[in-house]
Amino acid sequence: MNNKPTLHTSLSPALLHLYDLSNSVVVIIDVFRATSTIASALYNGARCVIPVDSVPKAIEISKNIGGIAAGERDGQIAEGLQHGNSPLEYTRSFIENKTLVLTTTNGTRLLQMALDKNADTIISGSFPNLSRVVDFLIAEKKNVILGCAGWKDRFNLEDTLFAGAVIQRLKKQFTIHCDSSLMAETMYAKHKNDLVSFAPKWTHYHRLVDRFGLIEDIRYCLTNDVAGVLPVYTNGMLVAK
Repeated sequence: MNNKPTLHTSLSPALLHLYDLSNSVVVIIDVFRATSTIASALYNGARCVIPVDSVPKAIEISKNIGGIAAGERDGQIAEGLQHGNSPLEYTRSFIENKTLVLTTTNGTRLLQMALDKNADTIISGSFPNLSRVVDFLIAEKKNVILGCAGWKDRFNLEDTLFAGAVIQRLKKQFTIHCDSSLMAETMYAKHKNDLVSFAPKWTHYHRLVDRFGLIEDIRYCLTNDVAGVLPVYTNGMLVAK
């Protein structure tokens, strides 16, 4: 008898409603750049990250608690904010012991959707904290939904490749009967040794590099385990477990 938990990959927020989140760990994946930035901030000593869905809300909450309001819209610092969604911005000297209030185009929206669908547990994942994500999912022994944030409900490659990286490392411990997971793992296996060279073909790469020159952000976001924390959502905030 197969008692392994199941794993599915949702390739876009527009597909999330097809999955049962109520007894699952949902991994929010927004590699470029929200979940990489969350990992970076918590790894460098942020007290917590409060994800919100609008710029006015980010400003209001940060004022009330003395936090740092930050975020982006369409890849650049959102109007009205001083800080953006670059993981390199949140060094230890800047963010340690502070609260980051973050709003982004895709990742924070997906997290809210997972909450609305009664996800049992929510964590965030990206290449900088890949091993911590994998270790947690194996230890929890619960069903898993890998939720790719994509770009405005469209499929994207970087989130899918991260899902593939997770699957490759834990597939023996899970029952995976899911074509999107198979595709993600197959693509990751083909390109895993040089994601940075593959990246210039991706649409989101061009949004960030051609328009804003953020090549160092891209490199950081595609580097395994440079921010070894596990962000877990609890009481309205992401904290390092």
